[in-house]
Amino acid sequence: MSIESSIAVGIPEPAGQPYPYTRVELTEPDWTRFPGWRDVTAEDWASVQWQRAHCVKNIKQLRELLGDLVDDRFYADLERDQTERATMSMLVPPQMLNTMAPHVQPSGPGSLTDAFYADPIRHYMLPVFSDRRTDWPSHPHATRDSLHEHDMWVAEGLTHRYPTKVLAELLPTCPQYCGHCTRMDLVGNSTPTVEKLKFVAKPNDRLTSMLDYLRRTPSVRDVVVSGGDVANMPWPRLEAFLDSLLEIENIRDIRLATKALIGLPQHWAQPDLVDGLGRVAATARSRGVSLAIHTHANHAQSITPAVADAAALLLDAGVRDVRNQGVILNGVNADPHALLDLCFALLDGARIMPYYFYMCDLIPYSEHWRISVAQAQHLQHQIMGYLPGFATPRIVCDVPFVGKRWVHQLADYDVERGISYWTKNYLTSIEAGDPQALERTYEYYDPIHTLPAAGQAWWASHADLDDSALRAAEVAEASRRTAALQAH
Repeated sequence: MSIESSIAVGIPEPAGQPYPYTRVELTEPDWTRFPGWRDVTAEDWASVQWQRAHCVKNIKQLRELLGDLVDDRFYADLERDQTERATMSMLVPPQMLNTMAPHVQPSGPGSLTDAFYADPIRHYMLPVFSDRRTDWPSHPHATRDSLHEHDMWVAEGLTHRYPTKVLAELLPTCPQYCGHCTRMDLVGNSTPTVEKLKFVAKPNDRLTSMLDYLRRTPSVRDVVVSGGDVANMPWPRLEAFLDSLLEIENIRDIRLATKALIGLPQHWAQPDLVDGLGRVAATARSRGVSLAIHTHANHAQSITPAVADAAALLLDAGVRDVRNQGVILNGVNADPHALLDLCFALLDGARIMPYYFYMCDLIPYSEHWRISVAQAQHLQHQIMGYLPGFATPRIVCDVPFVGKRWVHQLADYDVERGISYWTKNYLTSIEAGDPQALERTYEYYDPIHTLPAAGQAWWASHADLDDSALRAAEVAEASRRTAALQAH
């Protein structure tokens, strides 16, 4: 599934529209189709304890689950990726794994191999070596912390990037690890290619430092409570932190970030947790604070009745909204049909608001997932007009040192070399003494394999330069091209 698929060339479907809307009822795939879950009961499946205990954490456990339904070449492909490319360790909850190849009924040895290779959710939850590009596995400007969030820490784990908003990373773990994770330098276990950073301070000291900063910084009104994933924090500790946030007068918005609503909805369906969230929501309402849940779904297959039921419990408990922030990924959803299918599954099936779709960030070994800004603009154009305006997601580029920008907001675009230029209208926490920051342009880089031949040749001859020399070469080339255009 890629940007080059059928709708991209503007061929209407038989119904007369490029995208024919049909409401689709959500279904829970049959988990007993996998040998390792043949005897799992519905009661077990609904148990968060069972789900967490049976997460797939390594290839041995995946083999025990799938057996010979998947050929050895797939396991070898996966093992090579884990050894040579993976920036995230393997951790897939049963709920998430069950949404892979949901419509293929196994019929003997190897019968799931092709379906697993092709599956969009497998593509980012269990990446294999053959998925990755061999010409440009990483962009020359790819970095572990591509958004410089750690540079903007005002307390350990508290990123103050925007004037009125902060990101609070409460913990460095998740209930599932996505291959494209933008926080791959901190979140999860180390892999052979990435030695993860570690928080230094004790958890309680870190949270206290965050709260102290927010109390003395009245310009901050919005806190994204994340990690990792808040679903991995014991609820009493999370509730205590939220209660403390709600006591700070300047805090007007609180957003809880959790992929677990999609990958482990059983967590958010626990009665004690729902009751606790209701208490927090009631306090928020009484103080005029908006409390919302932000989740992360990338494909319609992952939206099942279990997800819808958990979302309904959160809404009924009193949260203002449940919103989705997905990532545009080639091979997953970089296609208008797939994107609209997901949006309608969220909206119609689970009452989850399609909100943002980020372009995949410039992290190592991500080039096979990333698309160009021009392709993202095309996607945005193709999904307009089908969804209600309030539920039409914006596709955004998270530009280093700038922040989220709608993909049409660029200031200039060198299409040949795939460099887009962006401006900003505020200072981050590290630029308080640098007013020139508002006058510069900031670069974002398209995947090199999407460029015309001349652009690919330019990068091939400059990619081995160190960062300062590469940036100097980019500036020189941009000046040369500008001069040539002016002379013409």
